[in-house]
Amino acid sequence: MTGPTFSWNLLADIQDMWALPFMVNAFRAGTIVAVLAAIIGWFMVLRRQSFAGHTLAVVGFPGAAAAVWLGFGVATGYFAFCVVAALVIAAVPAGTRRGYSEESAVVGTVQAYALACGLLFVALYKGFLNGTNALLFGSFLGITSRQVAVLAAVAVVVVAVLAVIGRPVLFASIDTDVAAAHGVPTGLLDVAFLLLLGATAAEVGQITGALLVFALFVLPPATAQLITARTVHGIALSILLALATVWVALFVAYYSPYPLGFWLTSIAFAAYLLTAATVTLRARTRHHLEPAGVTA
Repeated sequence: MTGPTFSWNLLADIQDMWALPFMVNAFRAGTIVAVLAAIIGWFMVLRRQSFAGHTLAVVGFPGAAAAVWLGFGVATGYFAFCVVAALVIAAVPAGTRRGYSEESAVVGTVQAYALACGLLFVALYKGFLNGTNALLFGSFLGITSRQVAVLAAVAVVVVAVLAVIGRPVLFASIDTDVAAAHGVPTGLLDVAFLLLLGATAAEVGQITGALLVFALFVLPPATAQLITARTVHGIALSILLALATVWVALFVAYYSPYPLGFWLTSIAFAAYLLTAATVTLRARTRHHLEPAGVTA
């Protein structure tokens, strides 16, 4: 049996692809996940918590494996383990936890232990677990309408909570000490944001896999922040980049024998490299032209 055949009639290709219910669900779920990851990821990159975000995403793997082993839904395992891991990380004293770019020993320990537990749960499962690769690297096959509804509900709750605490979180992210001096409850905001980050990691991991959450969590927001430092513009651009990444990756993966995670990561990484190179080139060009302009 041969797979779908790509033609240069893109409209016809899209119509054929969307004639399949699982592809429609894949695009719906991918759109929800892209928007949520872009918004939360923008704050995560700004707060230098990328390592924590990656750790929370990895924790989704043992959560899903444990859920399969115990007979629960995979989504239950994702959210339960990611939220608990977020609380564990939040329990670290703020002075130690500030600046996840330093790769806190506690965050790294949680990540290593989570991976080990994931392998244990896979080994304890006596049946044939053929979805290990999907748990680690993602898949757009088998996404149901019920799963899309759950993803949408979680995304609405996370975005609504972030809308309420967004301004103080932004203030605390830019300058924690000044925010605390102005009475902003920075410690409570740290915990709240980590919980939002954990819920988002659990949601995104169900589409991208536990190991490739970074493709949406970090790359589109980081690319947007290379282009603009304005909050609203940066978040909007991050969403557009994430949507383009997911939609193009799903389209290409449908006609390709290679996994979705490869295309998702490759497209997002290529966009980041192209943007970084362009920004660097423009900065160097401006630097070389400034002396001549000043002399004139």
